[in-house]
Amino acid sequence: MPLGDLLTAVAAKTPTPGGGAVACAAGALAAALAGMVVSYSVGKKDLAPHKDTLLAAQHELTRARAMFLTLADEDAAAYGLLNELQRLPEADPRRVAEYAGAVRASVNVPLAAVAAAEELARRCSALVPMSNKFLSSDLVVAAILAAAAAESAACNVRINFPLLTEAAERDALAETLSTMLTRTHEFANSVKARLT
Repeated sequence: MPLGDLLTAVAAKTPTPGGGAVACAAGALAAALAGMVVSYSVGKKDLAPHKDTLLAAQHELTRARAMFLTLADEDAAAYGLLNELQRLPEADPRRVAEYAGAVRASVNVPLAAVAAAEELARRCSALVPMSNKFLSSDLVVAAILAAAAAESAACNVRINFPLLTEAAERDALAETLSTMLTRTHEFANSVKARLT
């Protein structure tokens, strides 16, 4: 959907698209911006030794952009189903049959978005020594957006933790989430350090 339409849809009084879609949109923008940095780096004489790595990064960033858009759709679908099931009586056969799976999707989809954002921040960090220095600020913005996407998607993971019935599962997921966010910020900060 065009950006203007997305903004209108997000602002509307509807449950979706919401925070999950916005988090993924931020991730897609970060991947696109990092892709621009790579586009301006491929073919530069002083970066010729990195050509193959840059071309591989360009391919991966295109895939990341598409993945974030897919995750945005999946997040909206997961939340939509969960919202629909929560409106049914607890004993309703459909709710009984589908609720646990819907809860898992409402946690797993944004968790996948956090993982994708972590990988994107890592890729931005790896690009620092092999990218066009005149696009340093663009690479920093991409890294900041990747970290913002991770933090935003993490909110959607955390809000659904109480719906998981097993405390051990909640604790394990919380630890995994914390580790991913720490690494994401480390990567993003390493990119930001390029400008200081």
